Amino acid sequence: MSKLDGLLVDIAAMVESERSNQMPMTVVVPGAVITGRLAPESLWRERVAEVLAASEHLKPFATLFAAPAAPGSRTQVAKRAHGEPTHLHLHLARILQGSFGLPHTGGMYRIAIADVSSWTVGDLSYSDDQ
Repeated sequence: MSKLDGLLVDIAAMVESERSNQMPMTVVVPGAVITGRLAPESLWRERVAEVLAASEHLKPFATLFAAPAAPGSRTQVAKRAHGEPTHLHLHLARILQGSFGLPHTGGMYRIAIADVSSWTVGDLSYSDDQ
């Protein structure tokens, strides 16, 4: 998006302030339609850290997501100068491809708000039936 959608930024800010992960959303980004539930970045990071920590090969990366970010660090919660969020954090999310979603169980996606070309409130359903 050349100009950010103020309503989408406001929704992301509300999710960040509430620590809620119940807001379903579907977004269109270049090359994909992604559907899932918005989560605050801190909660999203915790979940990603848990998944990485459970993997023998990926365990070292868990600390990047679990550690609280120092002010001014590159891993600090992404916000614009006015405190607005810069990214959406989706969990239980799937990339919609044809008549099914990938991965089937849902994944964790971080999407730059600037990359969202359109969106809708709601988790679009899909069917594995052919």
